[in-house]
Amino acid sequence: MTSAEKGASSVTHGDSHVFVHPTAEVEDGSVIGAGTKIWHLVHIRTKAEIGGNCTIGRNVFVDEGVTIGDYVKIQNNVSVYRGVTIEDEVFVGPCAVFTNDLRPRARTTDWQITPTLVQTGASIGANATIVCGVTVGAYAMIAAGSVVTRDVAPHQLVAGNPARHLGWVNRRGDVVDRGADVPAADVLEG
Repeated sequence: MTSAEKGASSVTHGDSHVFVHPTAEVEDGSVIGAGTKIWHLVHIRTKAEIGGNCTIGRNVFVDEGVTIGDYVKIQNNVSVYRGVTIEDEVFVGPCAVFTNDLRPRARTTDWQITPTLVQTGASIGANATIVCGVTVGAYAMIAAGSVVTRDVAPHQLVAGNPARHLGWVNRRGDVVDRGADVPAADVLEG
């Protein structure tokens, strides 16, 4: 057991073994899959669903109703707000933010959640902002600091503010093409 784990508790959440650090808050009514680790100062809201074998880093907020798949890694200081769905094997870098309201106002009572989808195997770099209403395609890669304001195609590499096309990556994350046209499927499987 590591020194970080010595002060932590292992709990059974539902029918599955889950590691929860003592400073984390996991609200009743959330569902967390077997093998998932919830670290320091995390807050998981009720009705959130987190799959198995995930790592949820320090100071992560997972809002009510969020769905996170299996083998997802969310680094420190990430906010995942209601309306976001993250599929399996997604990487979310430190300080990334997901929004859920296209027209935020402090005193509105009739705002609507705008859904966001991050598909299997996608990677989102540190300090990226994902504006609600977009789909980040399977195995896409969002560069650090990017502001994603429109859909990102599967295997597409984007960067900047607003995020723009830089090329195509394979499943391992290697850049395989810088052109505008999608490379052959066998190249993307790489």
